[in-house]
Parts: sequence; C-alpha cells; structure tokens
Amino acid sequence: MRSWRGLAVCVCLLAQGSWAVCQDAERQAPPEPAGMKRLFNGRDLTGWDGDPRLWSVRDGVIHGETTAEQAATGNTFLIWKDGTAGDFDLRLSYRCNATNNSGIQYRSRHITDTSAKNKWVVRGYQHELRNETKFPNTAGFIYDEGGKRGRICLVGERATWTDGVKQVSDGALVDEAAFGRLFRLDDWNDVVIVARGPRIRHYLNERLILDFTDTPPTLLGEGVIALQLHAGKPMWVEFRDVRLAVTAADGEPRAGGAPGQ
Repeated sequence: MRSWRGLAVCVCLLAQGSWAVCQDAERQAPPEPAGMKRLFNGRDLTGWDGDPRLWSVRDGVIHGETTAEQAATGNTFLIWKDGTAGDFDLRLSYRCNATNNSGIQYRSRHITDTSAKNKWVVRGYQHELRNETKFPNTAGFIYDEGGKRGRICLVGERATWTDGVKQVSDGALVDEAAFGRLFRLDDWNDVVIVARGPRIRHYLNERLILDFTDTPPTLLGEGVIALQLHAGKPMWVEFRDVRLAVTAADGEPRAGGAPGQ
C-alpha cells in the first residue's frame, strides 16, 4: 500500500511540475514569426505621417516630444501609412518619461472628420505606455482610445468582453510586485502585441501580461498602427526596432506576406 501511495505522490508531483512548465512556457512571448517587416528605417520617417513639429528621428530612434511652446492640440499620433493589420505580431522597444503617457494604436481608424482636433487623430485599441510601476497606472493595459469603454483590460487580467460586460478569469497573470521586477524604469522596454481573431495578447520584456478576447459588436478586426503623443503635460517618448508580421488567424504568415495586402 505504501509503495502505491508513494507512486501516486510521485505521479502527482510530476504532473504538477509538467503543468507548471507548460504554464511558464505559455506566458513567454512566442518566437518571432517568419517575414517580419521593419516599419522604421532608422534614418527618417518614411512611411509614417505625424505632426512635423512633434515627431523626428534622433540618434536612430523615433522621437516624439511636446513642450509648453510646442504643445499637442488633443492627443496626436504618428501613423504608419504603408498598410493596415488585422491578425499580426507587432514588436518594438520604447522608453518615455513619467510626466504623461503614450500608447501604441492597432486595429484603429484614422479620424479625418470635423470631430478630430488635429490631422493625426486615431481611435481604436491602444496598448498603454507609461514609465510607472504601480497598478493600475502601468504600461500594457488596453485602452479604448476615442471610444466609450475606457480601460478595457488591465495588466494581469485574462478577460472577455461579451454583450457590454467584461468577465475576468481567476488568477492574475502578473501582480504588482512581479511587474515591478519586470519593468525597466527609465530604460528601454520590449513590447510584443499578438492579435489573432478576437484574441489579443500583450507581452512585456518577453512575459505575458494581458490576455483579452473581444466579441462583436465591439470587436475591431483590422486597422492602422500608430504611436501616440498625449495632450497635456509636456512629455517625450522614443521607439526603436519597430517590426510587424501580418499573419493568418493560425499565426502562420499570410499569403502575399506584406502588411495590408
């Protein structure tokens, strides 16, 4: 009897260990897919459009900055003009100061009607960018830029939005203490956004921090990619190594290969 009990304990421990290994692997950013395209050439803003007063290239990186003298009239964006993306892997590195916040727009719309406060207004899903480590005001949550849902999914959540209601699964992907160890304050941080059909995942420095599933009618299927300068307090933000792979829903490179085709 004792030997059977011992065997059962061993099997249980092995199963738990395998589950932990699988869970840890799931929370690691996937390898870069084939056919990643660089959206920024490191020299100038070819392929992008934004307020020339506020966006430039400095030391090989995209630099956005507002000052008291050169302020943003409403939130303004540097918009990638060479395509759109629906199912995709988007990867980049960013850094910013802590006086204000920034963001990465995806599956978004460029607004050109009279409601726009400037020529570079974008609405849709936003990956929040900040230089802070205290929840809930950290980088990584999904914000409904220009919409009515506000902070759609917070860092640490596995959530689904159905019929106007958000449902959050038990068990945080990352807590505040772990996020504080993960985030590189005042330094470059690596972002990965993976969108497959209704499911969106955000990774920070190779770690899954958010897993969100949207549903019609609020689900956004495809749109532009853009980088934000926030209105209000003067701020700066920088981006480098911006690259994109447009994929099929199963994650394989889409036939034709080029974003927006």
